[in-house]
Amino acid sequence: MKNLEIKLINWLKVKTKEAGANGLICGISGGIDSAVVAALIKKAAGKNHLCLIMPCHSIKNDEADAKLLAKTIKLNVQRIELTSAYDALVNVLPVASDLAKANLKPRLRMAALYYFANKLNYLVVGTGNKSETMMGYFTKHGDGGVDLLPLANLLKRDVRKLAEHLNVPQRIIDKPPSAGLWHGQTDEEEMGVTYNQLDTILEGLEKGKKSKADKKIISKIKAKIEFSSHKRSAPEIFKA
Repeated sequence: MKNLEIKLINWLKVKTKEAGANGLICGISGGIDSAVVAALIKKAAGKNHLCLIMPCHSIKNDEADAKLLAKTIKLNVQRIELTSAYDALVNVLPVASDLAKANLKPRLRMAALYYFANKLNYLVVGTGNKSETMMGYFTKHGDGGVDLLPLANLLKRDVRKLAEHLNVPQRIIDKPPSAGLWHGQTDEEEMGVTYNQLDTILEGLEKGKKSKADKKIISKIKAKIEFSSHKRSAPEIFKA
């Protein structure tokens, strides 16, 4: 894990320099992915890093975990309360599905991150891992709206190992992964597969190996990868 840590830190430094940026910024949610990214941007940018805690009808324990992380690894943190902004936006929009409303939250957080990024000349660092990225399990132009994705080539199991190496608090490592879009929501329940199953299947698909997993689950994952391909691509441009 030490070699991986060094490679990620050096990559972040190179990308910061190439962009002529002064530092790096990310959002921290109290989850393992953002915890790992926060630890990495601090190591890469030193004092020129910032982590935003952005509650928006959020679960109190998640904010408590984000604050625990900040205290444990001594992060530069600012808290931006987005609940009233979210409520005001929902009140002027027509009635829509719960998912449409839930997706406003990461898009508001993206806007806040880029406000600070513009203010400080920082790059926005995303927290998505490979497991989520391949499944399209992120909000387009929300948590997917970033400048850099250091974890997007790491499966969830690799992120866990890296979190342990970086001294992320154990309670953050052990908590059920959740996007926190609504109370009781978990990643695995929403995706319909555990991360262990998903990582094994994705690894098998990538290496062209036959998997022992249920064929229905494999088909479902393949379909989600194909359906979500637009999320991983730049906008289509018409060519005359």
